[in-house]
Amino acid sequence: MAIPTYLLLGPRVAIRHVCREDFEERSALARDSAEMLQRWLGVREQTKEAFDNYLARLEQADHEGFVICLRSTDEIVGGANINNIVHGSFQNGCLGYTAYRSTAGHGYMTEGLRLVIQYAFDKLGLHRLEANIQPDNTSSLNLVKRLGFRREGYSTAFQFINGAWRDHERWAITAESRDTAEPAAN
Repeated sequence: MAIPTYLLLGPRVAIRHVCREDFEERSALARDSAEMLQRWLGVREQTKEAFDNYLARLEQADHEGFVICLRSTDEIVGGANINNIVHGSFQNGCLGYTAYRSTAGHGYMTEGLRLVIQYAFDKLGLHRLEANIQPDNTSSLNLVKRLGFRREGYSTAFQFINGAWRDHERWAITAESRDTAEPAAN
């Protein structure tokens, strides 16, 4: 693999855009993490065709896709998307993210998502990011709280996952409020 071109660097992790060469590593991580993630994300195909469709979606102006990598090894430790980006007077995007079983619990997602948020506000010019999380996903709720997101509401039957419409809590952060987030623990 070529030397990665990172968009932003943190103390332990860095972010870069997803690329075609990430297929094998991301697929292996997703397969290894399937039991942990299925409850929240549903079953996801780990085929080359599904990955190509994902990359095609990221070519659209209203989507950005990132991998979070360890700086010391370039190993992928998480992923993030900013979906449904709207510019104009709204300047909003929806943040989605994935941790992996093998690297969960080390603070990599907190550090990496801080970089994604910085990129969203400083490089993409967004004013607001939303995250929609199932109410019993306490790990994800704790993560967005650490990042400075505030709970704004509850969306009934928000997303179709695992054969049913799932309720979600709606959380958001703005460019002004991000300064209230907890500092990164190193």
